[in-house]
Amino acid sequence: MTMLLWGIGRETVRGRVPLREFVAQAFDMGVKSLPLVLVVAVLAGVVTSQQGGYQFTGSIPLYVLGSVVTSSIVLELGPVLTAFVFISRVGARIAAELGSMRVSEQIDALYSLGRDPVRVLAAPRLLAGMVVMPLLVGITDTVGVYAGMLTARSTLQLGPEAFFYGVRLYWKSWDLFYSLLKGLAFGFTIPFVSAHMGLLTTGGAEGVGRSTNGAVVFMTIAILVMDALFPPLLLG
Repeated sequence: MTMLLWGIGRETVRGRVPLREFVAQAFDMGVKSLPLVLVVAVLAGVVTSQQGGYQFTGSIPLYVLGSVVTSSIVLELGPVLTAFVFISRVGARIAAELGSMRVSEQIDALYSLGRDPVRVLAAPRLLAGMVVMPLLVGITDTVGVYAGMLTARSTLQLGPEAFFYGVRLYWKSWDLFYSLLKGLAFGFTIPFVSAHMGLLTTGGAEGVGRSTNGAVVFMTIAILVMDALFPPLLLG
């Protein structure tokens, strides 16, 4: 993994990453993932608002629900749920794609042609993930908050003014930066792990299945561990 990271960093600094491949990967990771990301964002906002409203049936003012929904979406649910979508749709594809190229000797063919697979295959995917993931997280945050606001209006008769009053009451500008920083870290980790696992694939079609499964498990654990480390490091 250190050698892979060194190779990607070297090719990036030298400006030798293929622009066309980077754009193609960014389009596939971003635009084609957008429908699923929007569905997840809406459901996250709806569920958070409904559960929060259920808990606030006592003496707590309902406008606090705006802060609870926004903080839950921006600080936690937005980045993590988007990362899980990214793992299932992008990470697994990269691992299977590169694994198939490895077992079918296409990687060896690139070497024989004098082309570095790290520059041609791994670097564009990693850079595209780091660019696209924060954007997807920002979209998830925005859509999730507005979905929560509409749910609160329909189920609790909490108007938009009261909802956003609660948002402003406890909002910190750092929260948005924290959310996007999570997206950047996850956008680096997912393509990096999947490319690493894919390039190490051996054993034919069965090996591709094993490496893809291992990559998904590895990425999921890595995201959860990173998510647990973010609050003590950046919210303390």
